[in-house]
Formats: sequence, structure tokens, C-alpha cells
Amino acid sequence: MPPLAALGVHRVVPMPASVVAASGAPFALSATTTIVVPAAGGEAGRIGEALAVLLRPATGFPFAVTSTDAAVPNGSIVLRLGGAATLSSEGYELTISADSVRIVAAAPAGLFHGIQTFRQLLPAAIEAEQSTHREASGWSVPAGQITDYPRFAWRGAMLDVARHFFTVDEVKQLIDILALYKLNTLHLHLADDQGWRIQIDSWPRLAQYGGSTEVGGGPGGYFTKADYGDIVRYAQDRYITIVPEIDMPAHTNAAIASYPELGCSRTAPDVSPNAPGAGLYTGIHVGWSALCYDKETTYKFVNDVVGELAAMTPGPFIHIGGDEVQVLTIEQYATFIDRVQDIVAQHQKRMVGWDEIGRAHLKPTSVAQMWRSDTSMAAVRQGAKLVMSPATQAYIDMKYTPATELGLDWAAYVELRNAYDWDPVTQYKGVTANDVLGVEAPLWSETVQNITAAEYLILPRLPAIAEVGWSATQTRDWESFRARIAAHAPRWRLLGMNYYPSPQVNW
Repeated sequence: MPPLAALGVHRVVPMPASVVAASGAPFALSATTTIVVPAAGGEAGRIGEALAVLLRPATGFPFAVTSTDAAVPNGSIVLRLGGAATLSSEGYELTISADSVRIVAAAPAGLFHGIQTFRQLLPAAIEAEQSTHREASGWSVPAGQITDYPRFAWRGAMLDVARHFFTVDEVKQLIDILALYKLNTLHLHLADDQGWRIQIDSWPRLAQYGGSTEVGGGPGGYFTKADYGDIVRYAQDRYITIVPEIDMPAHTNAAIASYPELGCSRTAPDVSPNAPGAGLYTGIHVGWSALCYDKETTYKFVNDVVGELAAMTPGPFIHIGGDEVQVLTIEQYATFIDRVQDIVAQHQKRMVGWDEIGRAHLKPTSVAQMWRSDTSMAAVRQGAKLVMSPATQAYIDMKYTPATELGLDWAAYVELRNAYDWDPVTQYKGVTANDVLGVEAPLWSETVQNITAAEYLILPRLPAIAEVGWSATQTRDWESFRARIAAHAPRWRLLGMNYYPSPQVNW
């Protein structure tokens, strides 16, 4: 793919707030190009080094990183903090001329996002793992200026590691996709009926026994605290917040199989004959399991789990699930959520839950994740913020078409345009812009066994939802998006990423 002829025909996803092309000569990477960061180094210095690591393999150029606040030589890529204060902590200004590239941001996250835009302006071959021996003119970016900032604060994806377990390296591969498209939140669904995936020292059988299987009876697995810390640090380096979820009071059979005193469940509806142990569940039915809402043992368990999770999670949120509870009455459910919400607050975190938590008495700091319209206004009336994940648009575990091998279809068939053509503020009646914290694309893993399969469902739909979350309504356009996303397929192939070649795009 040749370099861009003009900035106005860029292929950046998500669409920036403003793109102004200039008539001057392009900026070309060369063997003498340096990356200049502030003298203080710090986060900006680390981002500069990350940019150098990105650019070196395909170009073969050294890209020395220099720390200085003085004037910089021609041919430099300059990263600066302190400007663009009106663009929020994630906004940036990218200015390209023949003699320099300047990325200016008020905060490090903005610099990092600016680098992703610069990366996407370069030919897709920049993702290659070794030099293609191109001349410097092959690595050019046209002149102009991009001013950019996000529409919503929460822009995320969810990975269900409970139905099928994913390794640390697989989670990191997903984080890399989020970073490329300026997503800033990864919600990890860490526990469900089929598996418990995080080490909890005070209740060791949760992971050791509850984590020993998965859908279909496979070996399962779990993250040690060191594993989880590794994921958190990898995400932090890319300005992505990890939001851990322990679903409760339903979706809890893995916990109950490990500690039967917690359970007030119905009988499992379809225990697989190859289930590896007493009480473990490998099917995919939902709603039948439940923690006992009226036992103090239950709340000791919740306090211990939330406390250990909070201690190893630097982000401000703990997700407690709260969906699809068929065993408890509404009053019993509300009693449970009220107590759990207080426990989360005692550990200095904000509670997030699926939309059903609107039936409880929510604190204004709590967040309801909307996957259907049933209880949106109940949460809004209590002052809770909303993360919009409508199943008919944002559930990227849904099949693209009836012919898609992977995925489910209970909510909808979600082709690329379905994932793109919706607005978080108007999706549900009675919701205003002030109510919406952001958007998230969940990937449930009943049919997804590894990251390659996950990528097939993620790409190209997650970049579409990234644009829903980042770009202003007036800058979004389906025809523009389908043209821009088509240019990302060569990039994905070089990065070793699987994807669905939607017939809605001229790849």
C-alpha cells in the first residue's frame, strides 16, 4: 500500500475530530530521524521509546530517543506535554510538516493516542517485523494538522475468560488491539458458572477447583496474582484500565462447587457427562445458580474477594455482574446488591453492574452497564452513569450472519454496519448525554476457545464500536468508515490478526 497522497484521504480509525490538510511537502522517516521527548523524560520518555520500538523493525532505522526542552533539529518527531489543555486528558494535536512531526497533549494518554494516529497514517507495512528495505520516501506522511479528543470517557471491550480461559499472552494480544483503536477499558469477566479465573488467597479452592474446567469440559485455568498484575501493568502502559468482574449473585456455580456453603441454587439444567468433578458445570444455560443472600458467610466471601481484587486493581472500578438472577425475588436481589455495593465502596472502588442493578438502591457513584433497555431509567433516576452495551449492536459474540460458524444469535445477527450505526445517547428512550459514561463491546466466549477465534469476531466490529465511542456524531459516516477500515486489513495481516472479511467492505 503506497503512502498517503494527502492528509484529507487518511485511513484513521476512529475518525479524528478535525483533519486539516496542508499543501506542503510530506514528512519522511529516514535513518537520521530522531524522537525528541521532554528533558524530564517520565511518561513522555517511555512513550517515545515505545514509538521507536514500533518504527524500527520495518524501517531498519535507529530512531534515537533524545530528551531535551531545547530547539530540535529538522527531521524530528517531537512529543510534548502541557499543550492542548482544552482537548481533555486523552486529546492531542498532531502537526505534520516537511521538517517535523509534533504531537502535543495535556497528558500522557493523549500523547499515546497521538502516536496511534501517526502509526495509522504510515503505510500498513510499518507493522512488519523486519525491514522491507524501502527508501525513506516510502515512509512518508502528508502535511497537515489533526486535532482530536474522545466523545466518551469509557471506551472498552469485555473478554469473557470464564466460559473459556484465555492465557496472559492472549489477553495482551487483545490489549494491543484496544490500544491501536484508542480504547481505554478492558473489562475481564473473571468468574461464572463454568469457571473461576483469579487467585483468591483467602478462598483458595475458587481458582484451584472452580477454575479446573470450562464450557465443554476442557482443562480451564486461572490467573495467579502475578499473572493478573502482569496484565494490569501491560494495560497501564497503554493507558487502558482493567475492570475485573466477579458475577454475582447468579452465574456463581464455580464458586459454589468450590465452597458449597455459599449456594442456594437450583439443580444445574444440563450437567455435561464429561464434567470433571462434583458440582462443576460445563454447559451454557444461565440464571439457575445463586449465592445465598441471607447468609453472613456469603458476605464474608464477597468482602474477602472484593478486598483482594481491589488491592491488586489500581483502576477505580469493580464489576459485580448482577444479571440474569432467576432464583431470588426482586426484594432478595435488591438486598444482596445493596450490601455488595457497600462492600465495594468500603474498598474504595466504584461498583459497576449489568443493567438489572437498577432494581436495587444505587449510589450516584455506581455504574449500570446497559445490555437491554429494561432497567435503564431505574438506574438513571438514581443518578447512576451508564455504559452502553446494547446486545443488538455491541455484543461482538453474536454471529455476523446465519452462516457464521462462531458466535451465538439470541440477540441479533450483528454485521459490521449494525455495530457501527447506533448512538449511545439515543439507543434507549429517556437517556441523555449526561447519563452516558461510555460504550463497551462484550465478547462472551461460549463458542470462542482462543484468541484467533476471538479476533475473527472482534475485527472489524471492535474498531467500529471504537469510533462510536471516540468520534463526535457529526464526524461519523458509514461510507467513510467502510472505506477507511478496508485499508486496515493489510495491517491486521502483518500483525498476525485474524478477521472477518465482511462483504459490506471492499477489502
